[in-house]
Amino acid sequence: MTAAHSARASILARLRRGQVSPLPAPTLDTWTSQLDQAEYLHSLETQLTAAHAEVLHAGPQGWRLALEQVCARYGIRQLMLPDMPGLLSAWEGGPALQTFDQPMEALKDPLFDQVDAGLTLATCAIADTGTLVILSSPAQPRSLSLVPPVHICLLDARRLYPDMPTALAEERWAAAMPTNLIFVSGPSKTADIQQTLAYGAHGPKSLVVILTEEDLL
Repeated sequence: MTAAHSARASILARLRRGQVSPLPAPTLDTWTSQLDQAEYLHSLETQLTAAHAEVLHAGPQGWRLALEQVCARYGIRQLMLPDMPGLLSAWEGGPALQTFDQPMEALKDPLFDQVDAGLTLATCAIADTGTLVILSSPAQPRSLSLVPPVHICLLDARRLYPDMPTALAEERWAAAMPTNLIFVSGPSKTADIQQTLAYGAHGPKSLVVILTEEDLL
């Protein structure tokens, strides 16, 4: 037996003789912030704004007007929506609306070449990191938030958690793990080239978050 094989055998023998105890479950209480909901919202907005996102307060039933104003200000001519019936109807003078209601192959050309903005609905948000959590699904594929140059996200401000452990517990993801979750903390950015920060290299150049108090999901 070579020296290497002898050392390996010795290590394995010691491991087999040892008693391996399971690791204790992590305690999430030490992670959880004690801020109130208004402070959570302030933290979320501060973090998002620092990451070059725009945050708008629409209030109950006001998100459609806010969305119309965003589209006018950004010069959005074509807006792609999740396949959620009744979410939004066309408005006079607004952008053309297209629903993601076909396979990706059928929508790839307009999505990459014609659509100016993608609209998504966040499942919830995390205050201490300024992170939007978007559940990907056939009705709301991840490409809506990753491909168009402008990403507009609607968030029910009541679905706001102080931190990731609280979100994990309250959303019960451990019991029913989603197929895909998208975490968004600002527009796309990179500093790969000469360490110069650039926006929009790998995704949307602009992120607009519209806060409402309406259950849209």
